[in-house]
Amino acid sequence: MKSLLTFIIASLLLVSVQLCSAQGNSNKASIAVLDIDVKGFTIDPVQMGDITRVELSKIGKFELMDKYDVEYLVEKNDLSIAGCYGKLCLVEIGKILKVDKIIGGSVELYQDMVVVTIRQIDVGTSEIEKTQVMEFLNIRNQVQTMVGMTLQTMYDIAVDENVMTKLTKKFDYESSVNTPQSDRLALNGPRMGLTMFSGTAAEILKSKEVEGGLDMRPQMFHFGYQFEVKYLNQGDFQALFEFIPIISGLDQGKFIPSFSLLNGLRHNRFGWEFAFGPNIALTKVADGYYDESGDWHLENEWFRDNPDTSNPFPIEERMDSRGDHKLVSGFLFGIGKTFRSGRLNIPVNVFFIPGKDDSHRFGISMGYNVSNYK
Repeated sequence: MKSLLTFIIASLLLVSVQLCSAQGNSNKASIAVLDIDVKGFTIDPVQMGDITRVELSKIGKFELMDKYDVEYLVEKNDLSIAGCYGKLCLVEIGKILKVDKIIGGSVELYQDMVVVTIRQIDVGTSEIEKTQVMEFLNIRNQVQTMVGMTLQTMYDIAVDENVMTKLTKKFDYESSVNTPQSDRLALNGPRMGLTMFSGTAAEILKSKEVEGGLDMRPQMFHFGYQFEVKYLNQGDFQALFEFIPIISGLDQGKFIPSFSLLNGLRHNRFGWEFAFGPNIALTKVADGYYDESGDWHLENEWFRDNPDTSNPFPIEERMDSRGDHKLVSGFLFGIGKTFRSGRLNIPVNVFFIPGKDDSHRFGISMGYNVSNYK
């Protein structure tokens, strides 16, 4: 008898729970999402509507009408929902779909920001119940997250503050959210140009090899490759290291290798860049002296010609084709701008390497690469 009573009570409780659950589900207002207006994106309004529908389903606040049911009723009633973004049109479609609420809105790109607008309209009263407008950074591959956060904010649901900061704060530090690879200007690629020498360095280059010169013009072609690594991004700017190995002088039968390690600051949108850092070149140098007439001699020449007399002239080191190979350092300053043609980037830079007295190096360099920027 007790077992039968227990079974009856358990059955009644189970039926009560199911009825309460069904009643709770039936209390949810029905809602439909149509196309969402889009400007400045490759995504069309139908796709943006699908994105909004997915994000709204995550909230679980409404009985969301399936998109295939919407398409069926639209075709059955010979309706056209393309371009239906206004309140009057949305209410009219909502009545035919027999839903309590309907969602409309837009996602628009304005230069450096994305504006997401979501509206909830009550079909019965034809009134706009809720409107939420939010501004985000121009990070187009995060549009679904933007729509989701706009809906969460409209329905007073807590959002991830860290992600919100990355999507809305222009000068927040870089992350995989606000600085995707496709949104920055990367200029890895070949470099070529002209290097020129001035002052004493130019005179040495033009001198005959028997006099320690290189018997070449003080203007020479160079080519190489630029490797770069970005380490910081704030707003429109990025800071990066640039490693540039270069070979010069091949146009005159010489092989002069050098490399530069630069710290650069670049504007992603306008392409302007400033960089500076050490430059190391491999060249032949020798110890010697200038006599009273200003002629250059190797150090051992004095002892060869004057074995019993000490050299009264100061010994110094300079570039000399009769000397030994040595790494010679300098400091490079560069400024440039990147020109764009579609996805083709063409960086053009001028550089200056100050030297002793009037022996300076300067020149112009250009390159090219195909960017993944979108």
